[in-house]
Amino acid sequence: MYYISTRGGTTAADSVSGAAAIKQGLASDGGLFMPASIPAVTMDEIVEMSRMSYPERAARILGKFLDDYPTEELAAYCESAYAPERFPGGAAPLHRLNDTVSVMELWHGPTCAFKDMALQIMPKLLSGALRLTGETRRAFILVATSGDTGKAALEGYADVDQVGIMVYYPVDGVSRMQKLQMATQEGGNVNVCAIRGNFDDAQNGVKRIFSDPTAAEALAENNCFFSSANSINWGRLVPQVAYYFSAYCDLLASGEIKPGEEINVAVPTGNFGNIFAGYLAKEMGLPVKRFLCASNKNNILTDFLETGVYDRNRPFYTTMSPSMDILISSNLERLLFLKVGSEKTARYMNALSKDGRYEVDADTKAAIDADFSGYFCDEEKTAGVIRSTFDTYHYVVDPHTAVGLSAAQQYIAETGDTTKMVVDSTASPYKFASNVCRALTGEAPEDEFEALSMLSALTGTEIPLPLASLKTKEIRFDRVIDAADMRAETLAASAR
Repeated sequence: MYYISTRGGTTAADSVSGAAAIKQGLASDGGLFMPASIPAVTMDEIVEMSRMSYPERAARILGKFLDDYPTEELAAYCESAYAPERFPGGAAPLHRLNDTVSVMELWHGPTCAFKDMALQIMPKLLSGALRLTGETRRAFILVATSGDTGKAALEGYADVDQVGIMVYYPVDGVSRMQKLQMATQEGGNVNVCAIRGNFDDAQNGVKRIFSDPTAAEALAENNCFFSSANSINWGRLVPQVAYYFSAYCDLLASGEIKPGEEINVAVPTGNFGNIFAGYLAKEMGLPVKRFLCASNKNNILTDFLETGVYDRNRPFYTTMSPSMDILISSNLERLLFLKVGSEKTARYMNALSKDGRYEVDADTKAAIDADFSGYFCDEEKTAGVIRSTFDTYHYVVDPHTAVGLSAAQQYIAETGDTTKMVVDSTASPYKFASNVCRALTGEAPEDEFEALSMLSALTGTEIPLPLASLKTKEIRFDRVIDAADMRAETLAASAR
């Protein structure tokens, strides 16, 4: 399996191996790596996977895309990454909410967010890529985060040989618990810094550094090269494909669906990576009828799906679902590539870079409309869904999951479609305890740890140990800089 850029050529000379794509992170022309062809999974294979464990399912799907890695090596990676001690609540279990809707809980890993599903295995894939490509330099991972990716990447890459990592986050754009998780991160190879600005400022700063040849040269002087742990890196995206197959397998195993029966999927998303992983699963053969793209008040994706116009020249809102506070949805580029090819995709991305907007043609919009519907949920409605879900089902959800549930509710009310629906639950409610408490009762304590205790008392659920233990951890990182200073900060960190 070879990989090509979403903006470039499609010949063998333009392609790289899976290991090289994971090591490099971003294509040399600024595009994102995509497989030259999408591998198929038959229904017989899906039925077979329904009798497997999650690590076995994940290894099967990864093997379809990463055939340059030894099969037994991928299996060992998955067994280690998704071991019970790392995911004590299970990897991607389904919680049946009602006759139609099931919630896929993706947050039982060490950082209590769905990013663990990829970032517990991605460091293993990168280490394997360094070996497979004969790389002797140190990989320096550069990450922009709106909250969950940063901590999950730090946790996954902490003290990994031949790797260093630098994480940037918007100083006022993450929850207090997310900030504390990053600020207390242990590990001799990790670096964390806040920037004055929003997530898009952090993401644009990272992209500028990646595309700056002088920065790469300076890094090379330290025997390092840049790579990425954001979902622009194929090694981060491909593990996410596996849990959509796993959800379908669980529905099969429980007898809720029959082989070949379609399901719907609702995904709260800002960067479009999580939902695109689901779409890849459909392209491989997973029977998905419709994808619901769920946005918060920053509803740029909803507007795009309705109008065909992607326009980031708009107000930016800080919300109670900060991981979705994004106006540049990087992985939408991969969908455009699959729908219209590299030439049109490059034109759209150039227009976005130059003018902050692009408009797809009618045929492109129709192709996207065939698979996706967009819905959004403002702050008041998000709080209402948290409250009504607990009142109705005695089930507590975080604000991001509430946005996904709102999309599912809107779609079902609008269409009357009772096809089985899987809603991605992307974070533990305890990561956003203050906002969840406020949604349930109208008030919340200022202290984040008091909010954890209050939420536990209100709901009769246990505080996840990774969050409860933060109270006694030392603050290691409290530096705040301007976005313009990210290059200098990155180069200084790479030399440490």
